[in-house]
Amino acid sequence: MSDLLRVALAQIDPTVGDVPGNARKISEYTAVARERGAGLVVFPELAITGYPPEDLLLKTSFLDAAAAAVDELASQTRGIVAVVGFPEQAGDVYNAAAVLADGRVVAVYRKMYLPNYGVFDEQRYFQSGSEAVIFELNGIPVGLSICEDIWEPGPPAMAEALAGAQVLVNLSASPYRIGYGERRERMIVQRAVDYLASVVFVNTVGGQDELVFDGHSVAVDQAGRVLARCPQFQESLTLCTIDPAEVVAARLRDTRHRTNVRRQERAVRRSEAEPAVVRTGSVSVESHPERVGGELAGLLGPEEEVYAALRTGLRDYVDKNGFERVVLALSGGIDSALTALIAVDAVGADRVACVSMPSPYSSEGTRADARAIAANLGTEFHELGIQDAMDVYERLLAEPFAGGESGVSEENLQARIRGNVVMALSNRFGWLVLTTGNKSELSVGYATLYGDMAGGFSVLKDVFKGWVYRLVRWRNEQEGRELVPASVLDRPPSAELRADQLDEDSLPPYDVLDAILAGYVEEDLDAAGLVARGLPAEDVERVIAMVDRAEYKRRQAPPGIKISTKAFGRDRRLPITNRHQSTAHPPTERHLRALS
Repeated sequence: MSDLLRVALAQIDPTVGDVPGNARKISEYTAVARERGAGLVVFPELAITGYPPEDLLLKTSFLDAAAAAVDELASQTRGIVAVVGFPEQAGDVYNAAAVLADGRVVAVYRKMYLPNYGVFDEQRYFQSGSEAVIFELNGIPVGLSICEDIWEPGPPAMAEALAGAQVLVNLSASPYRIGYGERRERMIVQRAVDYLASVVFVNTVGGQDELVFDGHSVAVDQAGRVLARCPQFQESLTLCTIDPAEVVAARLRDTRHRTNVRRQERAVRRSEAEPAVVRTGSVSVESHPERVGGELAGLLGPEEEVYAALRTGLRDYVDKNGFERVVLALSGGIDSALTALIAVDAVGADRVACVSMPSPYSSEGTRADARAIAANLGTEFHELGIQDAMDVYERLLAEPFAGGESGVSEENLQARIRGNVVMALSNRFGWLVLTTGNKSELSVGYATLYGDMAGGFSVLKDVFKGWVYRLVRWRNEQEGRELVPASVLDRPPSAELRADQLDEDSLPPYDVLDAILAGYVEEDLDAAGLVARGLPAEDVERVIAMVDRAEYKRRQAPPGIKISTKAFGRDRRLPITNRHQSTAHPPTERHLRALS
């Protein structure tokens, strides 16, 4: 029997709530892993149910279905060991990992550290586990942990390693945010080196409502060498070979490890607070003496990574919710251009409809650009002028509006007419309406309720304006031609709701605005902290007040893909009725009207 262990990293895209479908996928991946000679296949956290299942975990029928699926998978699992994430109902409910082999559940590990910050709310649903778990596979001790457990520089992973585990398996559902994947990989490498163990980290992939998971699963040896890396934002079954003899040799050479083992043994004897290390049964499967080189997928660059996150999040939202097509208002501006690009790349041009709805204030340049973008992308395109609808509203409101000056009310009617048109198309054909606003605008309320905010999904909800430009330029470069005309990139941003209107009439320049928003929204800096960074004090005060006042609008925005450290909705939760002032100088009445 070989001492080598061939491991398969099963990076799958489950659908929340689809227990039968997820179980079928797990069964199929397990069969392929076995055919390819793997002795161990590892799936993500809560792979049976998808992550996060939220209040589905409060339904007994849901938990029963998950338990039945695990039992059925166990009965099918032979000639290989599968580690699968599932919610265990055992008095309390636990975020658990089941070890399946020989037609049975060999062991169950319960997650110890339950995150309750940002997008995570696990303490609402789960009880913490209290025991570290080791099982043996062909005589090789394997320790288990789930997601947050391995971020903690201690038990259970450390306890398992010091108790002899040579391979540490971590099941994860770690959502994407910009730059986080590389940080996560560095942490896994550090754990492997610190514990002198091979670490197998398997993350889920795909979109779930506002979250998107990047995958980026890795296997790392005790020296910190990456043995395998799954591609970002793709399902993957990636194999590699782990040599436990190298772990044993490294530990024999390392006096620090032997000292830590003795210290851990003394600590366990002294304190009941230390988690017990439970050793479960031993499993044997056919081994393969030859090594297989693990695939090392390359890491995406910054723009490609963000674009892939948005594309994946949109694709899965559309497909998992059963929409055949999407529709969006294509104005000829850069935000709607990027939304159209992502939509076509996510679901295909034949499933995207673009609608241009020019008013008398729409320039011929933006109208021509809208036509060009749709033609370049190969989408269905309609140009529906809204002048007639504007005239009807003008007559309808003539009496109550008599005597007043034309202003924001008339401007916002244009946006609301457009919102009505795309929603009518949605109602008639069952299409999903994509809104096109970005995070910079949503932050300060530079959007119209029941107008450009009307829709079912907001692709750019967590994307600052500066990133919008970066992504369009990158996509044009990748294509080798101007999918989006240069005129769209060069034109000063404008909502075109009145003559000669520019966004900077109501807002600071976008580079200044984005810097203020990044500091205030994502880093929780106050006005003094932002000014200390060299940002203009007047702009800082005004923008903070706008952000605070616009909470009521953001609550009514459609869901959208989280890519930042702090997204509106799931991450940043503030009351609408709120008299706390983050700045001494509220915005002027003119600015409030402009942003209504």
